Amino acid sequence: MRDRPFNVLFLCTHNSARSVIAECVMNDLGRGRFKAFSAGSEPSGRVNPHAIDMLAKLNYDVSGLRSKSWNEFAAPDAPQLDFVFTVCDDAANETCPYWPGQPMTAHWGLPDPSRVQGSEAEVRAAFADTHRMLYQRINIFLNLPLTSLDKMSLQRKLDEIGRLPRAAATAEPEA
Repeated sequence: MRDRPFNVLFLCTHNSARSVIAECVMNDLGRGRFKAFSAGSEPSGRVNPHAIDMLAKLNYDVSGLRSKSWNEFAAPDAPQLDFVFTVCDDAANETCPYWPGQPMTAHWGLPDPSRVQGSEAEVRAAFADTHRMLYQRINIFLNLPLTSLDKMSLQRKLDEIGRLPRAAATAEPEA
């Protein structure tokens, strides 16, 4: 039995959409077993309004969301991280800070919904797709037998989740 929840950090360059969505989904689905955070290598300083709007409409708690630097999580007083996931290609190719405790890491890259050009409906659809893909990946992760997998097997599973085909990752979650 763990004496604290697993701490999970989701990284993206600007920490304005994908990583913030992942933070909300993990905190909701993790139900106290997991505590999620998000950060960016070059934070924009604001959370994308489309992300906030979508998350609020889906009844996620958006009250404490903010765009922040990953340096906050490399500081000595930062939460001890168990898992670090990059959710955009830019952050996956950057040199990450040293994470105390050497958490498990994986790349779960997704298209950036904030780059979608088009009608309001098309932009909202892109954010909804991102949410569905993250929801699916996080749900799979949460159902892994974390305490019974050895480190190499767990790493393999984390990498497999990141390689889920887009069609599988966009499937609606089962009730």
